[in-house]
Amino acid sequence: MKAAVLALQGAFAEQEHMLGEMGVEYFEIRRKQDLGQEFDALILPGGESTVMGKLMRELGLMEPIREKIKNGLPVLGTCAGLILLAGELSDGEAPHLATLPVTVKRNAYGRQLGSFRTEAAFGKTGEIPMVFIRAPYIEKTGEGVEVLAKVDGHIVAVRYKNQIGVSFHPELAGVRSVYEMLFAKAG
Repeated sequence: MKAAVLALQGAFAEQEHMLGEMGVEYFEIRRKQDLGQEFDALILPGGESTVMGKLMRELGLMEPIREKIKNGLPVLGTCAGLILLAGELSDGEAPHLATLPVTVKRNAYGRQLGSFRTEAAFGKTGEIPMVFIRAPYIEKTGEGVEVLAKVDGHIVAVRYKNQIGVSFHPELAGVRSVYEMLFAKAG
């Protein structure tokens, strides 16, 4: 198993630390040439989605990554990564990859002071710890989207075909089940 981590901005080092703890080989995607390597799954980390989207466009990464996802590459988007995947953003901002048929509300829980930890059921795994930092949530899902978790009535995790999108940061809570779900798609 080999994972690629988008490493343009944001919490990519934390994702890499989690992968290392799980014994998963990984490398960073920083430029278009990096996409030439063989890999089984992609992780889009938390950070600033607008900045990440802008850099992906400038570096020629947007279209090749979109095509890989559309062709079945397993992908996990956490927080800003979820925003990158979303087909629609409720604040009117143009979508980025637009491969996940959901509508996402950016900064839905408020600014940095609105960050929090909680536990909630995740898929068939049972309750897991969840860390939310300036987190989005999913307002609406399209056809075929499976809701994996809700917090306070808001959708915070979904799965659609080869894509998993979560509002929280599993890497900060050491939650392996989210990654195991991703790698099961890749295996």
